[in-house]
Amino acid sequence: MPLAEFDSSVGHSFGLEFDSVLIRQITEVSGLKMEQDVIELKQNTADGKYAIKKLPGRPKAGEVTVTRGLTEDNSFEQWIKDSRFGKMVSARRNGSIIVYDYEGMPIKRYKLINAWPKSLEISTLKAGDTSVLTEKLSITYESVEVD
Repeated sequence: MPLAEFDSSVGHSFGLEFDSVLIRQITEVSGLKMEQDVIELKQNTADGKYAIKKLPGRPKAGEVTVTRGLTEDNSFEQWIKDSRFGKMVSARRNGSIIVYDYEGMPIKRYKLINAWPKSLEISTLKAGDTSVLTEKLSITYESVEVD
């Protein structure tokens, strides 16, 4: 059953989709935001008082970090390799971060436009540690659209 009109979703089920490849093993998404510059217009009013008016400016590019458990899937490594060697035609991609409801149906899609990987970080390797190894991919994008 889909969410009712004013029900909120629980942020436990989400995935990353680029080039029609869906990765549902994402464990964390951070830094996803839509932002724009603020323009200050300083002027005097008709009665001579000083006033500052704030206006919307240009949209800002953003950066998001996705984390997943380390697997033998090398799609993150291949994608960052393309950008490191200047193959930006293949490195720049459009993709989405998708949030799912309890039944696995998509309820919100954040489309990342002209995204490419900035960095890939592997979690700390420590002898005797029993925590899950993860990889964090920082993705920079030019704009984000919400569906």
